[in-house]
Amino acid sequence: MEIDAAAAGCSLCWSLTAVVIGAALFAAWKLGLMHQLRYRVEPESPRHGGERVAEVLKAHGVKYLFTLVGGHISPILVACEKIGIRVVDTRHEATAVFAADSVARLSGSIGVAAVTAGPGLTNTVTAIKNAQMAETPVLLIGGAAATLLQGRGALQDIDQLSLFKTLCKSCSTVRTVRDIVPVLRKAIAVAQSGTPGPVFVEFPIDVLYPYHVVRREAVPKSEPKGLVGKAINWYLKNHLNNLFAGAWDTRDVSPLSVDLPIATAAEVQCCMEMVSRSKKPVILLGSQATLPPTPVNKVRSALESLAIPCFLGGMARGMLGRDSPIHIRQNRRDALKKADLVILAGTVCDFRLSYGRVLTRRSKIIAVNRDHSQLLKNSDIFWKPTVAVKGDAGSFLIQLAEGLKGYQAPSEWTQDLKEGDVKKEKANSEKSEEKVEKHLNPLKVLHHVERLLEEDSIIVTDGGDFVGSAAYILKPRGPLRWLDPGAFGTLGVGGGFALGAKLCRPESQVWIIYGDGSLGYSIAEFDTFKRHKTPVIALVGNDAGWSQISREQVPLLGSSVACDLSYTDYHTVAQGYGGKGFLLNLENEEQMDDVIRAAQEECRNGNPTLINVLIGKTNFREGSMSV
Repeated sequence: MEIDAAAAGCSLCWSLTAVVIGAALFAAWKLGLMHQLRYRVEPESPRHGGERVAEVLKAHGVKYLFTLVGGHISPILVACEKIGIRVVDTRHEATAVFAADSVARLSGSIGVAAVTAGPGLTNTVTAIKNAQMAETPVLLIGGAAATLLQGRGALQDIDQLSLFKTLCKSCSTVRTVRDIVPVLRKAIAVAQSGTPGPVFVEFPIDVLYPYHVVRREAVPKSEPKGLVGKAINWYLKNHLNNLFAGAWDTRDVSPLSVDLPIATAAEVQCCMEMVSRSKKPVILLGSQATLPPTPVNKVRSALESLAIPCFLGGMARGMLGRDSPIHIRQNRRDALKKADLVILAGTVCDFRLSYGRVLTRRSKIIAVNRDHSQLLKNSDIFWKPTVAVKGDAGSFLIQLAEGLKGYQAPSEWTQDLKEGDVKKEKANSEKSEEKVEKHLNPLKVLHHVERLLEEDSIIVTDGGDFVGSAAYILKPRGPLRWLDPGAFGTLGVGGGFALGAKLCRPESQVWIIYGDGSLGYSIAEFDTFKRHKTPVIALVGNDAGWSQISREQVPLLGSSVACDLSYTDYHTVAQGYGGKGFLLNLENEEQMDDVIRAAQEECRNGNPTLINVLIGKTNFREGSMSV
């Protein structure tokens, strides 16, 4: 009886299994048949999904695709090259995303990076988070394991969508070739709408390669024997046909409309009245004011029309040119204490404004931001907006200027702030002439560079202490000529940002201001600069240490552990990658201008160039460490 019961149980188990398998196969057959009846399957077509990707990118004005090559994404790269999208391969996936970020900032369109599955994608996490916090529209394309193999131990197969869910505005996966166009169009529109940011689209390898290649890998060459084998073989063929059903039907690849938050007429009118009554207004302009579709030159004209003193931060540096009478660079905290009206145009009350503590209760505050959470950040603790406008900062300023034609801020107030600027900058200039314990005074080097910068120069910043000093001394000559990582404070952006900038503005001289610590992240991209004929100039403040940290760590904790580096010959490393290198130290201090000019000339001749400057320590930015 026991044997009979076991046999009966086994028989029942097999019967149930057969029912379940049969039901699953029927469901798959039904779904696949529906699609195959609705769409055509063209098994003889040599086309592949990478061509669909390239078509969409081309239709959206994409000129550059940044990548580090991988078998999962090869069809995309080949198709993009074929239709005239320039494929630029870098030495690290993070650099590819940073370059896409840079292109998005400077071109006003979507920046695109494509990387392979698994570690290719995990290498981009920091760069994608940086784009999210900098509010840059970046499309990250990632390869993935084949649709039938996901979760079964395929090469480089991980749950990529979960990984990027908190980093991107949207995450999606393409399940069939016919879905490529609609999924990409929607993702690009999402990236550029509202508050811009990165999006991620995953492409399983079998939606990118041609039908015959996928069939060869997915379906056995010989007909299997047995009922189960035949059923599985039929299922695989059905899945394959569903994958390619309707793949090459004509589809609309044009851009979808982009949503842009705009201030209402009533909000603008209220703010106009506040501005017209103010005696000591100031504007704090943030990176959001440079976002498309509002042209930066129109924003500049609006600011000059209002003539309100402006403090510029992030990508807004350079908005008013080099020596604007309304651009105030120094003593921001003191100015905010005296101001009776503060306009936060795309500026956020985070650590950069001491979480709002620098704003006084006596001041009326107009806050304008596309993002609701950024608009009111820390307003429940340290500050309160008089008017909070969820809208685009650039177009708001233009509306404000148009409504206040004939208005200009009191000139006495502006002159008072400018006098403080002149006094502080004179002190900085005098400090640059002080002798340091060894090597060169970094402030002196930066003053020489500032004097020799060409008018069309773009400045990329990547570092801590040396870059912090540069922010006080170097003056971008116009809008969109300053690139820094943004609120995330990321090191390693230099190579990618400069690459994207040089491609967007080939006529401009692109400078990377590096600390010797941050240089280590992307010095290998000198190989990329050389291969892709994108010559840039890197200025490295080499003080043999992580000075931004050691300046606080040593006096507070009594140790420089992990803060010490060496005076490495970085100029020789750059030469090893095909570039040109210069060493600047005490021995050739008198020829400082000659060295800088020589580097500029090498760059004009098509050679990526690095100036390795041995610098000493100063107390210029004591107490400036942000944690």
